[in-house]
Amino acid sequence: MSSKLVIRQPQPVLEAKDSDEWGSGICDCCDDVPDCCFAFWCCPCYACKTTKKYGQCLCLPLLDIFGCIPPITMTMRVSMRERYGIKGTMCNDCVYATCCTACTWCQMTREMKRRNIQIVLVSAKNT
Repeated sequence: MSSKLVIRQPQPVLEAKDSDEWGSGICDCCDDVPDCCFAFWCCPCYACKTTKKYGQCLCLPLLDIFGCIPPITMTMRVSMRERYGIKGTMCNDCVYATCCTACTWCQMTREMKRRNIQIVLVSAKNT
């Protein structure tokens, strides 16, 4: 008679409570006044700080200086939408990046702060 031993590790379960919308509007500057002032008065420095916190190259936003449409601001916004599962279009991202650059960086920073929730083991079951 042979017996078979089966071992199963508990699997973590993560319940996502985030929505598929931005956590704040593009012009919600009152949500974080110090950050918005920093972005307004020194947008390149603020953008570099935000990019570094997002995990990209510190000096990447400095490439926005060349051209009409700020390509780095736009691609960071698109990347953030993809990472967090936020609805939107590249056309909207382009408009926001071009017309409201400082506000766009502030919105992305607020979103990173809001979504920076540590993964917690909700339940683990042996089956």
